[in-house]
Amino acid sequence: MKKLTPVLTEKSLSDADEGKYTFVADPSLTKDQLRILVSKTFGVSVKTIKTANQKSGVKKTYAGKRKKIKALKKLTVTLGEKEKIDLFEKIKK
Repeated sequence: MKKLTPVLTEKSLSDADEGKYTFVADPSLTKDQLRILVSKTFGVSVKTIKTANQKSGVKKTYAGKRKKIKALKKLTVTLGEKEKIDLFEKIKK
């Protein structure tokens, strides 16, 4: 089963106000598969998808140890007019 993980940062939350939502997914998925996955998961119509691949690799930590980094696919989804994903809504005080 393939899954989407939302990216909840300051920038992604501000982009959500404009109808653009950011997720991280399995790098083996294609844009068509991602479009279907987002549509079925959240019940919205996807207008456009932009993707960016992050390669796997090895990083050194502060202590000098090596740490494996998994490959990721980051996607930005633009929805149709007047559609929202409630997960990205800011809590108003």
